[in-house]
Amino acid sequence: MKLKGFIVTFGSFALATALLYLLGYVFTIPWLMFQYEYTNNASGFFVTTGSLVPLIIGLVISFISEKIYLYKYRQKLG
Repeated sequence: MKLKGFIVTFGSFALATALLYLLGYVFTIPWLMFQYEYTNNASGFFVTTGSLVPLIIGLVISFISEKIYLYKYRQKLG
């Protein structure tokens, strides 16, 4: 039960996040794209990242899918 629950939760997180990032790149939606820049001009260290919105949405989806999975599992037990 624990392994299946983990697979459902992590799988839904990974799938939802990857799908949202893919949609961001396909349709050029900036708040769904991950941009990473690294610049080191003689120790002028500069780092920037992209949107974390797909990660947050993926966490919400994985939370909901875990609750649905647990509900169905408990319902099946009787």
